[in-house]
Amino acid sequence: MKKILFVLLILTLSISGLAAHTSHYQNFKKIEMEILKNGKIIGYNIYFFNKKNDVLTVRNQIQFKVNLFGVDVFNFKGYGIEKYKNNKLISYESKTKQNDKEKFVNLIYEPENDKFNIKGSSFTGFAETNNILGNWWNHQILQAESQISPISGSIKKQVVTFLAKEKIELNGKIIEVEHFKLTSKEKRNQKKKKLDFDIWYDSENALIVKVSYSKMGDWEYRLKNYE
Repeated sequence: MKKILFVLLILTLSISGLAAHTSHYQNFKKIEMEILKNGKIIGYNIYFFNKKNDVLTVRNQIQFKVNLFGVDVFNFKGYGIEKYKNNKLISYESKTKQNDKEKFVNLIYEPENDKFNIKGSSFTGFAETNNILGNWWNHQILQAESQISPISGSIKKQVVTFLAKEKIELNGKIIEVEHFKLTSKEKRNQKKKKLDFDIWYDSENALIVKVSYSKMGDWEYRLKNYE
């Protein structure tokens, strides 16, 4: 019983450390992440922050390329623009190109319905405002029960599990982090694109510092720099 209570206490403390809203990021200028595949850097994912009056704008640039025997077999390039007012998402738009396939999202918050109106390449319709965009700059993804794909607009239910407090090496330094597992809530027998990520969170700076997953190789998003 004591062991169970101890685990619950650690979990509660970890989750409470995530309680900051998007206003926490209003003093940030940039969060830059490297993208690696099988240990090799293949691209980047950079978020730029700008606060004007009471609106926080987050611009996202992502690009990576997979090369096999000197030939580019996979190209991915895109951008996104998120806008928040009083800590609430009010709009989002993105366009991405995966090889020759284009995807998009146009999201608007409708206050009269208190819902998101989404037009995306994989989903069109309304969504509840407790959904969060699945971008790695925002640690609130570790609190959400479902996320909106920033690439296609599809909605996926998720489960986030706290695993342990750990020490990892990042940019030549040893830092203390909290390790989480983010997985799909759908039943295993459903043939859908599954969420299956390991996420390391730096509670001192309120930053996700590393994300890893496996899909035709081992992928990693790793914090390189922030301002």
